[in-house]
Amino acid sequence: MFHYSKDSDNIVTISMDMQGRSANVINEDFAKLWLEMIERLEREKNEIIGVILTSSKSTFFAGADIDNLYKQTDPKAIFEMCEGLKAQLRRLETLGKPVVAALNGAALGGGLEIALACHYRIALNNPKAQFGLPEVGLGLLPGGGGIIRLTRMIGLQPALPYLTEGKRLKVNEALSAGMINEIAETSEEMLEKAKAWIKANPKAINPWDDKAFKFPGGDAKNPKVASMIPIVPAMTKKKTYGNYPAVEAIINTAVEGSVVDFDTACRIESRYFTSLAIGQVSKNMITAFWYNLNAINAGGSRPEGYEKYTTKKVGVLGAGMMGAGIAYVSALAGMEVILKDVTIEAAEKGKAYSEGLLKKSITKGKMTKEKAEQILSNIHTTDQPNFQGCDLIIEAVFEDRALKAKVTQEAETTMLTEGTFASNTSTLPITGLAQASVRPKQFIGLHFFSPVDKMPLVEIICGEQTDQATLAKAFDYVLQIKKTPIVVNDSRGFYTSRVFSTYVMEGIALLGEGQHPKAIESAGLKAGMPVGPLALTDEVSLKLMDHIRKQTEKDLAAEGKSAPNHPGFAVCEKMLAINRPGKAAGAGFYEYPKDGKKFLYPALTNIFPLSTQVDQQEMIDRMLYIQSIETVRCIEEGVFSSVADGNIGSIFGWGFAPFHGGTLQFINAVGLINFAKRADELAAKYGERFNCPPLIKEKAAKGELFL
Repeated sequence: MFHYSKDSDNIVTISMDMQGRSANVINEDFAKLWLEMIERLEREKNEIIGVILTSSKSTFFAGADIDNLYKQTDPKAIFEMCEGLKAQLRRLETLGKPVVAALNGAALGGGLEIALACHYRIALNNPKAQFGLPEVGLGLLPGGGGIIRLTRMIGLQPALPYLTEGKRLKVNEALSAGMINEIAETSEEMLEKAKAWIKANPKAINPWDDKAFKFPGGDAKNPKVASMIPIVPAMTKKKTYGNYPAVEAIINTAVEGSVVDFDTACRIESRYFTSLAIGQVSKNMITAFWYNLNAINAGGSRPEGYEKYTTKKVGVLGAGMMGAGIAYVSALAGMEVILKDVTIEAAEKGKAYSEGLLKKSITKGKMTKEKAEQILSNIHTTDQPNFQGCDLIIEAVFEDRALKAKVTQEAETTMLTEGTFASNTSTLPITGLAQASVRPKQFIGLHFFSPVDKMPLVEIICGEQTDQATLAKAFDYVLQIKKTPIVVNDSRGFYTSRVFSTYVMEGIALLGEGQHPKAIESAGLKAGMPVGPLALTDEVSLKLMDHIRKQTEKDLAAEGKSAPNHPGFAVCEKMLAINRPGKAAGAGFYEYPKDGKKFLYPALTNIFPLSTQVDQQEMIDRMLYIQSIETVRCIEEGVFSSVADGNIGSIFGWGFAPFHGGTLQFINAVGLINFAKRADELAAKYGERFNCPPLIKEKAAKGELFL
């Protein structure tokens, strides 16, 4: 319902309060309530002097109802929905009375669009509140007039980064950006300021409704702006490789909308929104970043029946890059941290990493000096295994079984008996590492990604003896440090490392087949991966990859199994033979000059002579299909079962193309029958690693998807 009240000054306050929901959203119920509100305001406008629009929820407004939008396939219905919302906002905007948005909390997407249709915006100084138009993150654009109003409010060039990058701003940032006009410290002050502004501006209109309106900084016909317009799409294409149509649609809407009247501009926005909403990219991104991510954060892979656990004191073994990063995110979340290394100097160096990050936050105005000092004081350094009171220990030492066993045994003697011991390993099976523990049921894997402070994912690995209570605690810890947890079972390479390796190895194999290294890297980027496979291999190090491969061969031999061969192995061996192991050594597939940008090693085409060149799409297919095929094999082998974990793990873990929605959604989008057919074609040409997993063909026969 919408709560409607009028004070003695004849100022109406409307508080949006949609029943049965934790937040206000744009849907059919909202449209009905809004229409009733508008009609009442129009009937009574001669009796009122202004309107305050606010919310009874903890947030102002959450945006559109994604569930309803996702189901829509009729472009006419989507277009009419957009135009209907805009018409209702327009009626409020042109009511003839001043309207103030009193933003008590977050206003994102459609919520901010409602606020932009008001004549003035006052926000409560709420540290949790966020403001912005993040629709691009779901492959969409603002469909309620957000592009048209924001560009007319602050100008084309200032508005485009907020629109194309989907930035979420804190209250002070939103004020600086011009999205809001004023800040209040309390709800009472916010309403008082709103009423004062209404009384002071009885004839308020939005700038674009003024006949004298001029576009801030100039519209697209302005010579200064016009000279910049061709550059923006070119720069965008360079970043997105044409894989994100929403970014281009936003730019087109902003530019085209700037040279026509307001209502025509809004229709342009609706048309672009419609084309995106029925497109596959938005379906993919909504699947991953709305349904899958929300399912994970809601505890979809967490065992039921265990109370939420709050970790209080964390011991971190090893103060290198990974250990230092783990210490930082734990301290940032308010936990006490014991950071241990073999020397105090090494441990202090690890703590200095946190100090450096905190100083950057202070410089950028994101944190006070006092808050930073408090966080840093949470980290205590030591060279002794003194972990009294620790309810979680995370081991982050070198990938060596003997070393990991030694530090595990030392740490367990002093930590809490009911505490959890976790290994930050990317390759070594947890069940084997747990053999060194006196309590293997409380032993688990927590695979962080580097750099820890930036990477959003943590892969939780359960060993054969890990109990459900330990998994629940680990899951809660990952959420506590504001990371996204995925849960997998123990296996060689687990999920992320195992499937990630297929991407780089496919690129290496292409080089060995005589494909041009530039074409290989270009295909990787065009496929949507963040870095080309050869550059990524240099980052990882061929030496490390060779170490893992040989360890795997030994382990499999001990089990009486033979290791699979891969055409990329010969390329790796040849590169190591000529002492080009990767970036750390200053020489790999790339050259790394001290005073310049890296570039592909010119002699690569001599070492691996060029052969008949395949087209780019063939290379793209190989890189994408091999990752999805290996993901399904992981499901078949019981490595994990959650489709959400598979999709989000692939995007957040190693950067699988976000516009495809993850490795499993990629199969859905291609169509399981089509995917199986193409996989078999690739297998016939390039080998059995492309054999279509039986699970895909089984699901295809039943008409099922990976859901």
